[in-house]
Amino acid sequence: MQVVKRAFRYRFHPSAAQEMELLRTFGCVRVVYNRALEARTQAWYGEHRRVNYAQTSALLTEWKRTEGLGFLNEVSSVPLQQSLRHLQSAFTAFWEKRSRYPRFKSRKRGRASAEYTRSAFRWRDGRLTLAKMTEPLDIVWSRPLPRGAEPSTVTVSRDPAGRWHVSILVETTVAHAPTVDRVVGVDAGITSLVTLSTGEKIVNPRHERRDRERLARAQRVLARKQKGSANRAKARLRVARVHARIADRRRDLLHKLTTRLVQENQLVVIEDLAVRNMVKNRTLARAISDAAWSDLRSMLEYKCDWYGRDLVVVDRWLPSSKICSHCGHLLDTLPLRVREWTCPGCGVSHDRDVNAARNVLAAGQAVTACGAGVRPTRR
Repeated sequence: MQVVKRAFRYRFHPSAAQEMELLRTFGCVRVVYNRALEARTQAWYGEHRRVNYAQTSALLTEWKRTEGLGFLNEVSSVPLQQSLRHLQSAFTAFWEKRSRYPRFKSRKRGRASAEYTRSAFRWRDGRLTLAKMTEPLDIVWSRPLPRGAEPSTVTVSRDPAGRWHVSILVETTVAHAPTVDRVVGVDAGITSLVTLSTGEKIVNPRHERRDRERLARAQRVLARKQKGSANRAKARLRVARVHARIADRRRDLLHKLTTRLVQENQLVVIEDLAVRNMVKNRTLARAISDAAWSDLRSMLEYKCDWYGRDLVVVDRWLPSSKICSHCGHLLDTLPLRVREWTCPGCGVSHDRDVNAARNVLAAGQAVTACGAGVRPTRR
């Protein structure tokens, strides 16, 4: 049993007044974020000076007193301060080389969101009322919150498909799953989404390919609309809904798959894939992106931590496909088109993906037994 912070996301349907207030808040958050990013960028490239969160907070106070930015006083100040904290986190990740340089927020690109801390909303009898609003949000409670949980942070967002979501962050306890004796190695792929060391293959449904024709048709309609027209806005919404349908199906499958792997196995071993480099392959980029291997790994990481399982990530340079899992013979080359091969050392026939999953499992078990310094087999 451990205490964790979990976010529960729900759909909600705002009234006309609530929608106007939220859209106004989104716009102010975007303005503050972009102005702070511009100030920090100019200070660094012009004066070689770093600007921290406290200095951008002081700039926000000055902006509110500016005649042309008086509208910033019309919305809650908490989402504006939170946007400055998010910018600080983005710069910290950039300095630590964990992400790229922060980008400006666009009115048309991505989802719009605003974050409210405990002082900016009221939670009473299971009803959520945000600052500057008189009525609670009409939330579709698709699943209950943990008993006795009190929200600490609320994030309201609208995705490109026009759907409104509220994410409620609570502190709750998660019980560790019962200990089991099973272990599994996972080999990620394209034809099979994952191949397990047990020999089982999970077929990749290829959600993007299934809706590719519908997406292409919607994009062609969008391309013919005049820029700035109401019909173009409607066509853009149709494209966004197709993308949302694909993303929702993909996320649902990954959640079900990772939950099953974590519940059934005490040890899960995966490969450290360089997805950012792999998508540079123009032939496989679309298929790799649709497989969402990064999301698969992140889900396994936090679910293993929650339920008391062990997750081992083996070296990305491990030649898992070229090593015979029976005798350890290492092939010189193994083209990607070869899906089955026979070991010249012991004569055992291998399925490429199943063999790779078994080698990944063996490497993971070696790491747990000998430490993280185990290196892949070399000539």
